[in-house]
Amino acid sequence: MRRLRPAAWPIAALLVGYPVWWALGFGGLSVVVTAPAMALILLRRRPIRAPRGFGLWLLLLAGYLISALMLGEMPPGTYGEFGAGRLAGYLMRLCLYLSLTIMVLYLGNLTEEELPQLTLVRMLGALFVTTVAGGLLGVFAPRAEFTSPVELILPGWISGNPFVHNLIHPTAAQVQKVLGHASPRPEAPFEWANAWGGNISVLLVWFVIGWWVYGGPRRRLAMIPLTALAAIPVVYSLNRGLWIGLGVAAAYVLVRLNARARIAACSALVAGALVFALSPLQTMVAQRLDSPHSNDIRAFTVSATVAAAGTSPLIGYGNTRNATGNHRTITTGRSGWCPTCGHPPLGSDGQLWYLMITQGFTGAVLYVAFFAGAVRRHWRDRSPIGMAGVLVMILTLLYMFVYDGLFTPLSLYLISFALLWRNSMESTAASTTPS
Repeated sequence: MRRLRPAAWPIAALLVGYPVWWALGFGGLSVVVTAPAMALILLRRRPIRAPRGFGLWLLLLAGYLISALMLGEMPPGTYGEFGAGRLAGYLMRLCLYLSLTIMVLYLGNLTEEELPQLTLVRMLGALFVTTVAGGLLGVFAPRAEFTSPVELILPGWISGNPFVHNLIHPTAAQVQKVLGHASPRPEAPFEWANAWGGNISVLLVWFVIGWWVYGGPRRRLAMIPLTALAAIPVVYSLNRGLWIGLGVAAAYVLVRLNARARIAACSALVAGALVFALSPLQTMVAQRLDSPHSNDIRAFTVSATVAAAGTSPLIGYGNTRNATGNHRTITTGRSGWCPTCGHPPLGSDGQLWYLMITQGFTGAVLYVAFFAGAVRRHWRDRSPIGMAGVLVMILTLLYMFVYDGLFTPLSLYLISFALLWRNSMESTAASTTPS
């Protein structure tokens, strides 16, 4: 890190400095804070390069701008009034989309001398270590929280908004009754427990590349206890989507590795599985699998989201909405006599459903096409970074059914996309350089 070129400091500040952003109250919005510095560096480049398939992302961004026309409209079966909260949520997401666009172009236009690929990978590895530490904090001190400086500065009508409050108020865990009793689900240093789950799986991919594949003896030795420690919050997260994602990642690795590496990977997986089976953590996994109570909630929310999106299929409604009733009753919202009433907002059960309600089926198709196109274009890249990047793109497509990609998850997805793009440019340059 001491030898970083000045142009690389914005991404280092974002990834390595993320715990500071979280403590300040920026957290998921840290990419918005660092994007202006990235933009200044990018504007000095001529010409500015763009990756293949990026037009789909720009169309997705344009669609979000158009969807603002529907912010004041209400699809059938929903309730609520157009107000400052809905507008603020839209503008925050718009700032995020614009910042992510700048970030991808910034990363792709830095040279290998300014930002080596391995340095960027190890920055993600540093964030993995931060995520493990935050997960352990959530397990052992689940009620730890504090008021951030940003929260103190903002007026109450903004900081008191539940969506905004979740972003700017640092908490260690969400304490929920998933197993029938109060249990912590780690979320530090991210916005919520599901974001922690999706993010740690993506960061684990890059941690393995930076610390094992390209690591020396010290890094490899340190990786073993760090990965073992990560298993504790991974299990306590009670996050079935995360567990499925790790299974998909393991299957992908076994399919894509050569025969010799596949034997080593199988041995490591079997050893890890045996250790886990003999640990007390396996009991918690079994309890979670026997408690699928959230399935009914998701089924109701997803079906209501698709129905609402069908009334504005091309441009959506610009922001999320609340459906009338829930999976148990037609009553809307919690009350003293009905504490189980209410439901998550439409589109909150996965990025695919979020895009449907905010940008219609058009937005959902563009999102899928963008990341699926990255898988197709880079599948033949069998370098460690290439295979890792493709794996993250696959996880992105998997998680869109169960995780909201905003805010930090989408940042990690697009940094991984930028790593793939940079890798392809290096391969092209190497093949065209005369020997």
